[in-house]
Amino acid sequence: QVQLVESGGGLVQAGGSLRLSCAASGNTFGINAMAWYRQAPGKQREMVARITSGGTTNYADSVKGRFSISRDNAKNTVSLQMNSLKPDDTAIYYCNLRKDPWYAPNDYWGQGTQVTVSS
Repeated sequence: QVQLVESGGGLVQAGGSLRLSCAASGNTFGINAMAWYRQAPGKQREMVARITSGGTTNYADSVKGRFSISRDNAKNTVSLQMNSLKPDDTAIYYCNLRKDPWYAPNDYWGQGTQVTVSS
């Protein structure tokens, strides 16, 4: 099993910055990718940013140029630097870890951290 612990959420004014961090512990062999998702009230959970073990990143169009994901493979941590925050970024942010497909289970989620951006 894998445990994910997120930190760094909070309240910030529009235009401000926050940095989220997620630390993975437990059976961390075979990590394929780590990602951040978010879910706003009344909306579906959406992928915000993702980074593979090889360092390939991809971002939701809504955050490109403002958010940056990074990963420390040795420490099994992933971070999300969020700049130029907007009220629309308000959501619960979840850390996700996905292992190689031959592991079962291979999909893990953190408990979520609230990000609130005031206008």
